[in-house]
Amino acid sequence: QLQASGGGLVQPGGSLRLSCAASGDTNNINYMGWFRQAPGKEREFVSTIRWNGGHTYYADSVKGRFTISREKVKNTVYLEMNSLKPEDTAVYYCAGGRPILSAIRSDRLYVYWGQGTLVTVSS
Repeated sequence: QLQASGGGLVQPGGSLRLSCAASGDTNNINYMGWFRQAPGKEREFVSTIRWNGGHTYYADSVKGRFTISREKVKNTVYLEMNSLKPEDTAVYYCAGGRPILSAIRSDRLYVYWGQGTLVTVSS
């Protein structure tokens, strides 16, 4: 089970940190990541991190602004979002699973999903 938190309303240029805590059996997770879905759009990949090793991957649209990290002791993944733009407005979902490396940006291979947290970037 994944529990996401940390969304909210922020002005353009501001920052937010999302958290996603995993509970229960996490043996089926080797990647944890974030996807987002804006109104009227399909869900899209944001970032993911390999649980063992810590390798990180980002969508081009957030590279250099967002940072994903994990705290293994707490089974928690964080998404630090800086220099937020109105186009970052979306419901953000954390996800966990065992996708193969070539498919880590596809939501179809993540089997565990959090409930979603809304991020609104607006002045």
